Amino acid sequence: MGGRRRAWNDACTATGRHTQPARRPPITPPIFHDRLDAAQRLARAVTALGARDPVVLALPRGGVPVGHELARHLRAPLDVLVVRKLFVPGHEGVAMGALASGGVRVLHGRTLEQLGVDDDDVERVVARETRELARRERRYRDGRPPVPVAGRTAILVDDGLATGATLEAAADSLRERGPRRIVAAVPVGSPDGCVALGGRVDRMICLERPRAFGSIGRWYRDFAPTSDDEVRALLAPDRAAMAAPA
Repeated sequence: MGGRRRAWNDACTATGRHTQPARRPPITPPIFHDRLDAAQRLARAVTALGARDPVVLALPRGGVPVGHELARHLRAPLDVLVVRKLFVPGHEGVAMGALASGGVRVLHGRTLEQLGVDDDDVERVVARETRELARRERRYRDGRPPVPVAGRTAILVDDGLATGATLEAAADSLRERGPRRIVAAVPVGSPDGCVALGGRVDRMICLERPRAFGSIGRWYRDFAPTSDDEVRALLAPDRAAMAAPA
């Protein structure tokens, strides 16, 4: 190794050039025009997996437009997997974990310790978000049961991944329903979040992992909020296709 480096240096000295190896330029925002653009790029990567009997599970609200387009490309049924972030009381921008359908929760112990969040505070937040989760389940499903995932390839989708808490809770909740395989797919995510989630699913697809991540929205030119009514409209045309596999 040392000999090759000396030979390279000698050659550079002889030619008067010391060229450094090319480096990939840093990823700068925005990457995607909107969620549709992100979904179309993500669909190419997910389609290449050749998943057998897939079903797409999108996290509302912002993950549903991405999941809808992905399901269309895969000709797969679309459903929602409702997850709520758990924010630290008094620090509403700081997530301490997440809650998913079925009572699954993921908590960030380090955040709880650093901010001095006690068990009573956690339980109050969990109780409030459990009520909101149940409300959204009723509103999005209109009384219809979840799409069967047992024995199928479940593709878990969101419009991005920051800490990973919401998708971790979603993956844990989904695992209890017996899918053959769980694939998590996001257009953009923090490097640490993608690595952490990758340890909880069978396959992780994250198109871009910017080092200076910040927030999900900064990587989209148009990151307008998705409403409950939009979620219901995107889900409605797909419900007829949500029969269990033969």
